[in-house]
Amino acid sequence: MQTAPLDAVMRSLADPTRRAVFERIARAEETTVAELTRDSGVTQSAISQHLRSLKEAGLVIDRAQGRNVYYRVEQKGLAPLIDWMSHYGAFWSDRFTELRSLLKEMDP
Repeated sequence: MQTAPLDAVMRSLADPTRRAVFERIARAEETTVAELTRDSGVTQSAISQHLRSLKEAGLVIDRAQGRNVYYRVEQKGLAPLIDWMSHYGAFWSDRFTELRSLLKEMDP
């Protein structure tokens, strides 16, 4: 398990505003800074900073078209987080299996 990409993803998604920006991009499939700024209560400059962090963490990618830059979620971006959660999911699954066995022994 690589910690650098995981740390970047977790650090980026730790901010609630940045997480909201990420979720808006995911729902829209593709969007611009102007669209993200609209009705967000956050300045365009702040949105741009959040996008930079999401991009550096590998969570979003961009493409320029004319004067606009379109952002969309990078499909592989959450992979470090999913891998990390899967590791601990297996841990808890084993513990629940042990608990189930113990409960069966206690109440035959």
